[in-house]
Amino acid sequence: MTSVEPSMTPDASAVAATWLSRFERYDVVGSTNDVVAGWLRDGTPEVCVAIADVQSAGRGRDGRTWQAPPGASFLGSIGFRPTWLEAGHLWRLSAIVSLAMADACEVAGGLRTGAIHLKWPNDLVVIDGTSGEVRKLAGVLGETAGIGTPEAAAVIGIGANITWARDRFPPELASTMTSLVELAPGRLVDREVAIHVFLQRLEGLVKALRKGEFPAETWSRRQLTNGMIVLLDQPDGTAERVVAEDVDTETGALLVRGTSDDRPRPVVVGEIRHLRVGGIV
Repeated sequence: MTSVEPSMTPDASAVAATWLSRFERYDVVGSTNDVVAGWLRDGTPEVCVAIADVQSAGRGRDGRTWQAPPGASFLGSIGFRPTWLEAGHLWRLSAIVSLAMADACEVAGGLRTGAIHLKWPNDLVVIDGTSGEVRKLAGVLGETAGIGTPEAAAVIGIGANITWARDRFPPELASTMTSLVELAPGRLVDREVAIHVFLQRLEGLVKALRKGEFPAETWSRRQLTNGMIVLLDQPDGTAERVVAEDVDTETGALLVRGTSDDRPRPVVVGEIRHLRVGGIV
C-alpha cells in the first residue's frame, strides 16, 4: 500500500483533504470496490475514495473483468453512506461520478466540453470522427448493501483509460475502446490532472445532491443515445431494436419505443450494443 502524502500528489491530496473522510492510493489491490466496501463495513464515514495503479481482480458489469497496464488508467472507488438519499435515487450516485469523470477527462485531455458522452446505463464513450463508431473510454460499477437501514452503503467504482496506448489495447477490445491519450494526440496527458479535477467536480456534485439538487439537464444532455435507433440487449439474452427517445431523470430509466409501442416505455435493466452514430444497427 502507498499512502498519499502531500509531497507526492499535491493537487489530489490537497483537494481530498478538504472534504473526503479517507483517501488512499495503492500500487496494487485486488479491487478498489472491495477496499472501499471494507472501509464502510468497518465504520469509515462518507465520502471515502481509494485509487490504485493496478487492480489484479478489477471487475465490471455482469462479471466482466477490468484490467489495465500499471498507471495507465484511473482505477478508483468512491464510498457513500446514502441514508440521506431516497432508494429510488441511488442511481444518481453513479450518475454524478460519471459526470465528474467526463469533466475531468475533458480538462485533462484538452477536449471541448461535451466531447465525452454517456451511454446508458454506465459507460463514458466518444464518437470516432472518421468511422462514426462509438468507443468506450470509461465504465462504472455500482454496488450497494444495507439499503433502507442505518448501515446503508454504496460503492461506485470507475475505470477510465487515461494514458493507455493503443498498441497495448487488448486485441479483442481494440476496435471498441479508446483512451484519453488517443483522443488528444500530441498533448501531454497527465493522470494526476484527471484525478485532481475529478475530485474537485465530485465534491460540488455530492454537496448539491445532499441538498436534493441533481444536474438532470446536464446528465440528459450528455446521453449519446437520445433520439437514436439502438439494439437493446435484455438480461434474458434477447435483443430488440428500439428508438432510445430519452432518459427519465427521476428514475434513471432509458425511455424506448419499439415498433409495437404506442408510447415510450421505461427500461431499467439492459445494455445498448452495436451502436454506430449515423449508421444502421
